Amino acid sequence: MTQRKSGIARVFSSIWDLINVTRRVIINLIFFTVLLVIVAAILSDEDEITIPVGSALVLDIRGDIVEQLRAVDPVEEFMAEASDSNRKDTETLLTDVIEVIDNATHDKRIKAIVLRLQDMRSASINKLKLIGKALNKFSAADKKIYAIGDVYTQNQYYLASYADHIMLDPMGMVLLDGFGTYPTYYKSAIDKLKITAHVFRVGTYKSAVEPFLRDDMSPAAKEANKAWVDTLWRLYKQDVAQQREIAIENFDETLDAFTNKFAAAGGDFAQYALQNGWVDQLAGRQEYRSVIAETVGWSKDKKSFKQIHFKDYLKVVKPPIPLPVYSENQVAIVVAKGTILNGHQKAGEIGGDSTAMLLQKARLNDKVKAVVLRIDSPGGSAFASEVIRKEIELLKQAGKPVVASMSSMAASGGYWIASNADQIWAAPTTITGSIGVFGLFMTFENTLDYLGIHADGVGSTEMAGMSVAKPLDKRLANVIQMSVEKSYQQFISLVANSREMSLEQVDQVAQGRVWTGLQAKELGLVDKLGDFEQAIEAAAELAKLDNYETWLVEKELSPQEVFIKQLLGNAQAFLGDAKINLHNDNKLLAMAEKLVGEYNAIAQLNDPRGLYAVCLACPKN
Repeated sequence: MTQRKSGIARVFSSIWDLINVTRRVIINLIFFTVLLVIVAAILSDEDEITIPVGSALVLDIRGDIVEQLRAVDPVEEFMAEASDSNRKDTETLLTDVIEVIDNATHDKRIKAIVLRLQDMRSASINKLKLIGKALNKFSAADKKIYAIGDVYTQNQYYLASYADHIMLDPMGMVLLDGFGTYPTYYKSAIDKLKITAHVFRVGTYKSAVEPFLRDDMSPAAKEANKAWVDTLWRLYKQDVAQQREIAIENFDETLDAFTNKFAAAGGDFAQYALQNGWVDQLAGRQEYRSVIAETVGWSKDKKSFKQIHFKDYLKVVKPPIPLPVYSENQVAIVVAKGTILNGHQKAGEIGGDSTAMLLQKARLNDKVKAVVLRIDSPGGSAFASEVIRKEIELLKQAGKPVVASMSSMAASGGYWIASNADQIWAAPTTITGSIGVFGLFMTFENTLDYLGIHADGVGSTEMAGMSVAKPLDKRLANVIQMSVEKSYQQFISLVANSREMSLEQVDQVAQGRVWTGLQAKELGLVDKLGDFEQAIEAAAELAKLDNYETWLVEKELSPQEVFIKQLLGNAQAFLGDAKINLHNDNKLLAMAEKLVGEYNAIAQLNDPRGLYAVCLACPKN
């Protein structure tokens, strides 16, 4: 006999059926809408990019300028592009910027470049200088460079200084506040939480662990950090003063000097920038459009000057899939960017095994005659650093010269992997050195005791009871300290053997101290000062190559990954300007992100022995 549902049960059952049907309809609508957009993008010709003759290339760089893009899921990347969210982790590849400018230099359709840098975030001086080098070639081809902006940050202004004509909004400002390093210190917080921090280090200047031991920067760390921030600032001023043809004294380094000039400008930031020679003209939207249109003309709709944007021009000049290199004489380029971690890591981080495999790939390719290791890293796992260094040694044994080219930084573990290259090249502003090792972990026995939680038991050996819930035995602490000291000796021995220095000489410039490339050259830690292109030329010269091609060695995408990336790229082109702006510039959120970033810099480290050669105080990017 069947049991009939009650009236209330039938009502709720009907409501649930209605909700379920509605859910399915909505999901299907979303799916078919996305599918139609993708199909329309593939079939449509509207997304074909045309370059107006006599137009301006708008160099609207977004995010951080990097040596290697971080691995991003294609769907996530598509959604971010579609929403036009100015994400904190947006990146622009340095070589893409240079390639675009180099092509524009020889492109008769391009008459000018417009630097629109308001969405550009961090970039080191040496990366900006490489872009500036390309801009100088563009200018030498008798083409104009303009810079437009509402506000110029210090990084943005360095690049803008290469322009023939810099324009600033009448309500805008130029922010040149120098360089500094101000880590967050946690000692009092750790004490209040009753956490026990166990730190093991070697080196007077190995300040990476100071935030867990102090509430302020030690005198030794201040001495070391002041030296490199002052050097960076001096080089920044020299470059900008030369490009703008102004006196180096124009830079206001005291609040009194700034206040006096600011008062003379009537309390107007834009007038202060104009009177100080930072900008050439104060111009709003329509004014700067008119100025640029005098060179390139107006667009068909007369709304702005004739233009093509960076991303669109990049799609024209750069093939979606890297073209194969067939030359019998190749200089392989391996990029080591990010924190050095153990094992296999995605692009944007250095994996001991994954980066070693890229070097191995170059070693086993008979067409590769030399290798350039491009390093942009604060260091990381000592174990992983040694895995990479050993693969470099195998390359040299195979008769293939290796040149280490330092980008923004190659500090601590970053210097470890560079140490036995045939030549080490650095930019004057590169941050390097930090030759030291440390170990760090925390135990929570006092915190747990306060909460009434305890750990107890038995083990077959005294080592079996190791736990973050128990105090660290002093004998075991001594073992860890000996291991750190052994790793430090290994580090300075590697440097001594590679650089033909005595252990005493290396120890004097090591001790965890950070140096600029300029200082490292004087100390014998670097062979040559120069840029990436010069390092490639040096590698070719060591291999006795007159004619050669470069080959970027990287993990290859699977056919499925290539298909999805191209598919979503077409869909994004079809969407065009139909975007939602999700930009958020909350200062409190930025502070929270800084704290989370500092925590993650420690939390991601995964050396199997817990020993690290990393510079946490080094400037990012």
